Amino acid sequence: MPSRLPVQDIFAGLVTSIGTAIRYWFHYTLVAFAWLGVVPLTACRIYKCLFTGSVSSLLTLPLDMLSTENLLADCLQGCFVVTCTLCAFISLVWLREQIVHGGAPLWLEQNQQQPANVAARANEAPAPGNEAGVAEQPAAPGPAAAPEENAVLAEALEVQAEPEEMDLDNEDEEEAGAEDAADANNAAQDDMNWNALEWDRAAEELTWERMLGLDGSLVFLEHVFWVVSLNTLFILVFAFCPYHIGHFSVVGLGFEEYVKASHFEGLITTIVGYVLLAITLIVCHGLAALVRFQRSRRLLGVCYIVVKVSLLVVVEIGVFPLICGWWLDICSLEMFDASLKDRELSFESAPGTTMFLHWLVGMVYVFYFASFILLLREVLRPGVLWFLRNLNDPDFNPVQEMIHLPIYRHLRRFILSVVVFGSIVLLMLWLPIRIIKHLLPSFLPYNVMLYSDAPVSELSLELLLLQVVLPALLEQGHTRQWLKGLVRAWTVTAGYLLDLHSYLLGDQEENDNNANNNQQARNNNNNNAIPVVGEGLHAAHQAILQQGGPVGFQPYHRPMKFPLRIVLLIVFMCVTLLLASLVCLTLPVCAGRWLMSFWTGSAKIHELYTAACGLYVCWLSIRAITVLLAWMPQGRRVILLKVQEWTLMILKTLIVAVLLAGVIPLLLGLLFELVIVAPLRVPLDQTPLFYPWQDWALGVLHAKIIAAITLMGPQWWLKTVIEQVYANGIRNIDLHFIIRKLAAPVIAVLLLSLCVPYVIAAGIVPLIGVTQEMENLVQRRIYPFLLMVVMLMGILSFQVRQFKRLYEHIKNDKYLVGQRLVNYERKSGKSSTATHSSSSQE
Repeated sequence: MPSRLPVQDIFAGLVTSIGTAIRYWFHYTLVAFAWLGVVPLTACRIYKCLFTGSVSSLLTLPLDMLSTENLLADCLQGCFVVTCTLCAFISLVWLREQIVHGGAPLWLEQNQQQPANVAARANEAPAPGNEAGVAEQPAAPGPAAAPEENAVLAEALEVQAEPEEMDLDNEDEEEAGAEDAADANNAAQDDMNWNALEWDRAAEELTWERMLGLDGSLVFLEHVFWVVSLNTLFILVFAFCPYHIGHFSVVGLGFEEYVKASHFEGLITTIVGYVLLAITLIVCHGLAALVRFQRSRRLLGVCYIVVKVSLLVVVEIGVFPLICGWWLDICSLEMFDASLKDRELSFESAPGTTMFLHWLVGMVYVFYFASFILLLREVLRPGVLWFLRNLNDPDFNPVQEMIHLPIYRHLRRFILSVVVFGSIVLLMLWLPIRIIKHLLPSFLPYNVMLYSDAPVSELSLELLLLQVVLPALLEQGHTRQWLKGLVRAWTVTAGYLLDLHSYLLGDQEENDNNANNNQQARNNNNNNAIPVVGEGLHAAHQAILQQGGPVGFQPYHRPMKFPLRIVLLIVFMCVTLLLASLVCLTLPVCAGRWLMSFWTGSAKIHELYTAACGLYVCWLSIRAITVLLAWMPQGRRVILLKVQEWTLMILKTLIVAVLLAGVIPLLLGLLFELVIVAPLRVPLDQTPLFYPWQDWALGVLHAKIIAAITLMGPQWWLKTVIEQVYANGIRNIDLHFIIRKLAAPVIAVLLLSLCVPYVIAAGIVPLIGVTQEMENLVQRRIYPFLLMVVMLMGILSFQVRQFKRLYEHIKNDKYLVGQRLVNYERKSGKSSTATHSSSSQE
């Protein structure tokens, strides 16, 4: 083997590599053009063509496809349309899996049973235990299961009575009845085969690389065609048809002006179309059941379930949080010195943004309410909150409830939820605001105006609040434990005052026996359940929907005048929530205003910052008090040792905080200002002004981003050091390790990055004797210039490493056979050298 490769070999390898790169570049460009250009652009143009409302748009559709106007906007809108159609397709597949595995409703499958089996079960005498279970089930203490259970019983009796009537009417036609039974059995079997499609075999052969075209083949062009076709089909079925059904209905009923005034004409019209489509489907399903068209009846029923679940999802996830958000805004108008006229003007100016913000606030409110209910379940006796759904229950499946429960039960639950959530908002927001305005007239309204001419940038304060204060407050696990302890203390107090301790917390000495009894009772209920159609998850979900009592119910002692005590408990709870809301609305803001007044004086500060500051101070105070209370039983000497230990730890933490959260963010923010912000914003004939506070706040954000990228990147010294510091925590903080391994190297690099360009621009350049304009140009542009030099050096070093790898690859391809290098030299002197090198390679 030669000491170095010939030039022609290197050139041939480069040409081959460049050819391969160009081929891959063309292929991936075609892939990107197809998926990011053709698919979204086609979807957008077809969507606009269908919703233009004219026949000429259909005729000019091929020309519109080739039009180059508004390409970027149409591609972005098309990406949104493709995303919606993809979500609709995934939702349909997932809903199909829910129906297949969880079972369809009984009204959809009641005629799908085999007649012979139904007749045999009708002639069998039920067991005494089953009779008792069926008889006792409607009287079980379930909150809202009685109407459904009665409906299930009636349907079961009807299913059992139908074969008897058929046997009485068809006594003289036994052979015809047998043939009908066989045909029905075959039809049912065909329906089952038609319902459960086997897609696993096709999915195993198709991968993401093959489907998107990342494997180098051109098979993805066929997939592009099918995606465009499915987009068109979904737009027609799920957007075009419901919209026009709703549009014709709205115009026919004379509600067109009201719909236009809502600023959401398309959305409301489409929802109206879906509602009318659901009503039409259920009517057609009933007609198909009357004329005994089994497959048509089943198809119409499945379509109705799809539309029903879609509408319920829109109501649960879209409408309900939106109602909560608007109600929260209306009840808090006096807190911000606003009126309904202001909200109307904001809605008229930006309807989409206003609705989204109200939906977001309502969703946050619903989330925290559900989290508080989960906390209550950990404290209260199982069975107290029987009227609320348990989200942690493994048997709880909201999609199965949407599939099986009738519409009136969902409507009743929706109205009850609106009443409960709205009443809580009145109790904890509107009433405390009225009381505060009466007792403290000067406390409200909150200052929520943004001042762009403030000495401290609002953006910096928001970044500081979101990146430092709130994460430090929310990431602490003590807050949840404190809240749980307060709830338990209130429950114990209310239980002993009203003699409801057994009802609220249960009898502790009987927990083990109750657990065993509950398990046995649950097994009995499952054994005594009504036989349902299907197996596996279907039977399990039907048993869940038919069970009588709440899951995990524990018995309790019922005192005298129990209803009166429950009413007093509710009144006591309302008073407690009112007082808690008053404290939460006043104490953090007062503390924050008092602390911020030492810094800003009489200037008005956004109440978000004062509330966050006061809340953080209150949390620190409560934490210190709880720690002292935990140390008090150990004696004075232990307390002094703990205070000394914690004082030393606090001093170390302050030093580390000054270095890592003070100096490094300040240097990083100043460097970012010099490299990026000042060259872009300040002209050469003006002097840039630097605000250290703003640079520090932005540096905190940049430091967090860099730390996150470092932790997600490959293993190197900075990632190792950060992981070690994070693993040690605050209790085992190693000040020497942090300063020597983390703070000193990072600060040294940042200081060099700041000082070296300044020394060159202010110390060396004037000695050369250039003009004043050139000195100013060098001082203002040396930081981005050096950044470009560093980036260029990094790119060059990367390319050198890549060329070395290419060089080794060419050498191995030409001279490496198996795992041995072949000696191609003719001279015997170099033969030994080649042999020695081959042995060393081995």
